[in-house]
Amino acid sequence: MGYSIQVGAFASLENAVRLEANLTAQGVDAYYFRDESGLYKVRFGNHSHYAEARGEAERLRNRAVISDFFIVIPEDYAHNRIQRSGQGDLGTELVRTAQRFIGVPYRWGGEDHENGFDCSGLTMVCYRLNGLNLPRNSRSQYQAGVPVQRHALKQGDLVFFATQGGQRVTHVGLYIGGGQFIHAPRTGKTVRTENLSNSFFTRTFVGGRRYF
Repeated sequence: MGYSIQVGAFASLENAVRLEANLTAQGVDAYYFRDESGLYKVRFGNHSHYAEARGEAERLRNRAVISDFFIVIPEDYAHNRIQRSGQGDLGTELVRTAQRFIGVPYRWGGEDHENGFDCSGLTMVCYRLNGLNLPRNSRSQYQAGVPVQRHALKQGDLVFFATQGGQRVTHVGLYIGGGQFIHAPRTGKTVRTENLSNSFFTRTFVGGRRYF
């Protein structure tokens, strides 16, 4: 990820969802997330230069789509910080990010509509917040990663399922270790932890993928 724009700091999830929807209506690739503080914020943009990001933010502010904004620089992302310092573990950071969403009714206006709930929005956001630009939908995420056997899964890998039968990927979660993963199940449910040994997920498991 390059330079991104961050806006909003809401105690209410609904306010973040509304802002994300307004930005999306303007053709902006926006996503909301739960910050470490517990507040909900929105990010968008992936620019090569600071000036480009600031220019996009100022255009949107001039049109009253956003108000105050903050430019996220590449050095702020865990992926870049770990590469630069040689210290830390990106898989651990991805798990920590995903754990912030547990219990949240993750309503995402994404592309995996077969399940009525975009599970891949959650995995995409977790990766982007840590500096890796993951595609939006689960099938694209599956195709983009390096295959990992189930016994070799590590923290931060993604696990994919064909929940409608066959081998067509329709669902994804983020592996957190110990045979467990975090995912966004479906409309009306909250983000939660599940076990790969669950009979449903064992039956529908397609494979794991790694991106770092």
